[in-house]
Amino acid sequence: MRRTKPAAWLLAFFATATLSGQSATQAPPPPQPQAQTPVFTKTVSYKAMDLLVRDGKNRFVPGLTKDDFELYEDGVLQKIDVFYPVIGGRAVNPPAMATAPAARPVGGLILPKRTAQADISGRVFVILIDDMSIAAVDTPKTKQVLKYIRDTLIQDNDLVGIVSSGYSSIAVDLTHDYEHVRMNEAIKRTAGAGMTPDDIVRASNTSKGPAGLRYQAYMAMRTARDILDRAAQMTDRRKAFIYVSAGYDFDPFKGARLKHENDVYGVGTGKLDAPSDPNKVAVADPNDPNSRQGVLRDINGTSNRNNVFAEQDLIAELAELIRVANRANMTIYTVDPRGLMAGPDIGSTAVLTTNDWIDYKTTTLNSLHALADNTGGFCVCSTNEYEEALKRIDNETSDYYMVGYNSTNQDRLKLKRKIEIKSKKTGLTLFYRNEYTLPRPGKG
Repeated sequence: MRRTKPAAWLLAFFATATLSGQSATQAPPPPQPQAQTPVFTKTVSYKAMDLLVRDGKNRFVPGLTKDDFELYEDGVLQKIDVFYPVIGGRAVNPPAMATAPAARPVGGLILPKRTAQADISGRVFVILIDDMSIAAVDTPKTKQVLKYIRDTLIQDNDLVGIVSSGYSSIAVDLTHDYEHVRMNEAIKRTAGAGMTPDDIVRASNTSKGPAGLRYQAYMAMRTARDILDRAAQMTDRRKAFIYVSAGYDFDPFKGARLKHENDVYGVGTGKLDAPSDPNKVAVADPNDPNSRQGVLRDINGTSNRNNVFAEQDLIAELAELIRVANRANMTIYTVDPRGLMAGPDIGSTAVLTTNDWIDYKTTTLNSLHALADNTGGFCVCSTNEYEEALKRIDNETSDYYMVGYNSTNQDRLKLKRKIEIKSKKTGLTLFYRNEYTLPRPGKG
């Protein structure tokens, strides 16, 4: 199975996006002697976020200033240092930024002065095609969803990067995609390689659930974390992560897998001894087919051999991904290409109970909702009408305010920070990231 290794190109991926939009040989514009633009200096405690302000009819409210808001971190009022609108994806009069003093001559060399970021126009979209979770049978649906994203969401002045988690081997650097040339090529190469219900039921049981299933999920999440880590280097710009995935469940179809295991390993072993616990059922031990005691399993299919911590492990992985996204000020919009799901694919031969299917559907959808809802986005799930949802994403990423402040809390051991923004004007609805988590000491 082919897999991409995104870390190498992602470093250049976001580093180049934060450079000036001018050519290296182009001279900077002449200084304006009459009106000097103030330069705002960031500190290590600088925090930037996007603020969506809507009126009672869900329309963007223009003409606001930082004096119309109060920002609190852990209940302490903060000074808003940066505040400017972004209209149609283009920043309006952003302040000049400086992160360090001017360069000094080193070794007789005169280094050029550091200039402020000049090109912050356009939106930033990173599209992750999680083909490791999407079954091959859902490839046509996935291609159609990507076409909706291309036609409804992506504009010529947007910066777009596209990457797959595995089999499709897609890695498109963050760039302007005029006439959707790169997007069209990515759509052609997209191919689902995820496990079907049949594959999951027949897969060997391991201490971490069905063999290969968790590995595929880890590959996708590691790819997403790599992207988000690099995205943190790009500040003062709204960044949208379009996460196309079928969701995650580390221990699906427990009842069907139990029945399959019993059918395969329980034949010819005779009657198994009845367990003393009425909530347990005796199933032939696959490692000892002559055993009469077998393996004790819960009625719902759980056993002492199964991964009893599957749900907690999934929650922990999702929580870490959410923390990284919030630190990078990146909004995740999850998109499920499966659409409306009434039941398993008609061609499936796996014998799934109703409870098995409902549990699998609920868990995978909940994982997508968790990623989106906790990073300021939403899940485009359980629907075949993608265009309306994508228009909403387009609206949310086009008109907003950028807010920046230097936190007064210097306690680096206070990892989780709560943010609250209050409007001094009535009738406004605010949407913003209400918390972020600092990286743990020693993890950067």
